[in-house]
Amino acid sequence: MEPTLKFIGKVNSSLKRLEDCPLQESESAPPAELAIAPEFLEGIKDIESGAELILLTWMNMGDRSVIKCMPRNYKNVPEVGVFSTRSPNRPNPIGLHKVKVISVSPKGLIKVSALEVLDQTPLIDIKPIWK
Repeated sequence: MEPTLKFIGKVNSSLKRLEDCPLQESESAPPAELAIAPEFLEGIKDIESGAELILLTWMNMGDRSVIKCMPRNYKNVPEVGVFSTRSPNRPNPIGLHKVKVISVSPKGLIKVSALEVLDQTPLIDIKPIWK
């Protein structure tokens, strides 16, 4: 069987250009909205305001040929292996994001706190943070 990904939705964000994106959500990332595809709406029925989630995204603008990079885009430091960074440029550009749910609409829109991804970024998965 060939591995495949099913995008469960997309991110609606005010971030439209790569240069507008903060490196981490804690660096002034704006709130965003997760638009869940209709076939996955049942999967979000128990998500509530205040919940903390881990989002997995497909950083579709990432350069998949990158194996070494400058950590945090610092120009005056030596390159390091990409797997020791959180760079979106990597062989499999999967983003990992911790967010807090602000609201959930019946139409499959989940408003979340600070999220540092571009508008229309595909959403791979949502996982709860257990306490």
